[in-house]
Amino acid sequence: MYRRFGLFIAGAWRRAADGAEAPVASPATGASLGEAPVAGVADTQEAIHAAEAGFRAWRATPAFARADALHAIADEMIRRAGEAARMISSETGKPIAQAQREWALAVDQFRWYAEEARRIYGRIVESRVPGGRFEVVHEPVGIAAAFTAWNFPAALIARKVAPALAAGCSVIVRPSSHTPGTAMTMVDCCRAGDLPAGAINLVVGPTAATYAPIMASKAVRKVSLTGSTRVGQQMIRDAAETTKKVSMELGGNAPLIVYEDADLEMALNVAVPTKYANAGQVCVTPDRFFVHESLHDGFVAGFVARARAIKLGDGLDPSVGMGPLIGAARLAEIEGIVAGAVRDGARVVSGGRRAAGFNAGHFFEPTVLTEVADGMKVMADENFGPIAAIARFRTDDEAIARANACDMGLSAYAFTRSPTRARRTVAELKAGMVGINSFALAASEAPFGGTGFSGMGREGGIEGIRDYLDVKLAQVVF
Repeated sequence: MYRRFGLFIAGAWRRAADGAEAPVASPATGASLGEAPVAGVADTQEAIHAAEAGFRAWRATPAFARADALHAIADEMIRRAGEAARMISSETGKPIAQAQREWALAVDQFRWYAEEARRIYGRIVESRVPGGRFEVVHEPVGIAAAFTAWNFPAALIARKVAPALAAGCSVIVRPSSHTPGTAMTMVDCCRAGDLPAGAINLVVGPTAATYAPIMASKAVRKVSLTGSTRVGQQMIRDAAETTKKVSMELGGNAPLIVYEDADLEMALNVAVPTKYANAGQVCVTPDRFFVHESLHDGFVAGFVARARAIKLGDGLDPSVGMGPLIGAARLAEIEGIVAGAVRDGARVVSGGRRAAGFNAGHFFEPTVLTEVADGMKVMADENFGPIAAIARFRTDDEAIARANACDMGLSAYAFTRSPTRARRTVAELKAGMVGINSFALAASEAPFGGTGFSGMGREGGIEGIRDYLDVKLAQVVF
């Protein structure tokens, strides 16, 4: 698979200059998926030079032609949807149905931004100078670098590449080394857009060989990251050296409030599959469950019953409901979080250990904890795994205050039948996105992103293209 593609630089697939490769393994079986090329500094520098040439050509392409190119890319992505979903599932371990939905979401990003390319509007402002006027126009910022995580290897790239190309920027994609094949498949689909050579480039490799040259380059004017808060903080510091524009979606530790008037069955029916999607390795998944004391025991019982019914296994098996964690390090981390919670007084009511019956892969049981305190690591920090930590509350004020007691503000959720309670919750929760009786926040037409330690900027919606544009003012007098 990986030898079919490789690095994509200046409009062509190629091997790394020094021939370096690294193995990619299935997190479900441990079997080798192949050897992916590993870019060196020279490869990354070449990609930057190619992106400079690509930007000069692509920025001169009319907006309507850019829109047509993005639609052509989306058409190709639809034709290759089966291949792409299998690659996503193989590299991440997520169930094939979830992989199919992710690829569809990625297609939707290209469709949405194809149309936004036609709507990059400026405006005319009356001038105080006789015979004059101000003209406000938007121009592509330049080369954009897209750094993406492995948990949504297609959707995260699409959220960055589609608006960048729509704006007229050239792009360098640097995906996770866990999921290079998904990135290669998407970039190969971009060839259907007949883009100028260098308009899109792909490098895969270690930080020193890829990230460092990109961040040091004055030619790269915008960087977008999906990753951890720690990495995002470092990127902000590094970007300051060359005053790059920065947008990033970082970690989350989402609260879910189940009020006393909630529809309990509806809440359970959507919360359990959401929590354990992609084995909990989702930044916007609920981690901290605050359930009104009148519903707590029923909620826990229903949650446990549904969690135990989830079938674990290789995501390529259509009957599987939850796949593995991405690697051995993540598995050990989740084990440690549960053990620490138990030491601090939490109670494991379901799961809590490595899944039995697997000779390979990184499987952890869907886990439910109760008797958790807000200061425990499992509540205070993002667990990024299949752990639901459930606590009880008495009053609305208490629930909102405890939900807000976190530096991260990516997403938050609540279940209630009361419009008044819903509106108050939306107004008072500190998060970039709030779902009431719903977890459906990721859509191409809606802005996606957080506040506080969860990042800055937005992906999706009309807001998503703005970070790839500079504003120019002209005073015109005749």
